[in-house]
Amino acid sequence: MASIRDMIVFITGASSGIGQSCAHAFADAGTHLILCARRRERLETLAEQLRTEHGVRVLPVELDVRNRAAVERAVEELPAEWKAIDILVNNAGLARGLDKLHEGDVNDWEEMIDTNVKGLLWVSRGIIPGMVERSRGHIINIGSIAGHDPYPKGAVYNATKFAVDAITRALRMDLVDTPLRVSSVDPGLVETEFSLVRFHGDADRAGTVYNDIQVCTPDDIADAVLYCATRPAHVSVNQMIIMPTAQASSIVKHVGPLK
Repeated sequence: MASIRDMIVFITGASSGIGQSCAHAFADAGTHLILCARRRERLETLAEQLRTEHGVRVLPVELDVRNRAAVERAVEELPAEWKAIDILVNNAGLARGLDKLHEGDVNDWEEMIDTNVKGLLWVSRGIIPGMVERSRGHIINIGSIAGHDPYPKGAVYNATKFAVDAITRALRMDLVDTPLRVSSVDPGLVETEFSLVRFHGDADRAGTVYNDIQVCTPDDIADAVLYCATRPAHVSVNQMIIMPTAQASSIVKHVGPLK
């Protein structure tokens, strides 16, 4: 396992779920953190907790990755001591709605495309040139089993995660003549705010997604992200697909006790 102590890690969508767990995992490994999300208050609370528990430096940045100008400004205005980013975790993403394509809400579509695809692109375009210039860096994109195995009523979300997979693979080709590494960690069912967001705050409906099945936790996914980041420099973990034992594909899962 390679040490990443004192490296600078930039995490999007860091205020909850997988992003928050990644922040804890990287802080425990001794890295310094730039934590980005829309919810400033949550970021401030998390930042103070990590400083206190791990003695690392943390820079919270209120940021909506959908806003290209805001992303460009946030990267450009990073203090000098924070500019040399070593690891980028493109985690910000969401699903909205669960409808047949011809019945879908186009506003939901735009939010998913703007966050999951454009947001990842804006952040990557802002940060990767510096990595290339320094000949050092690792990009870890959080994808989804939905980017490999589509499911009914999820066409646009599936498409955004297929896009993340394609971008990740092509980026790896673009950077093959550099020391930079490009990984994706693609989860199946993970209990986060994902379903609550998908169903526009309907907690009862969101809860049914995880009933009677032991799903993955955000910490499980953060552990995989950290594994990718701590391989020796000559080793690239290109892709990890992680699902609960009781899940076999995006649409095949076993509900109830395993035999």
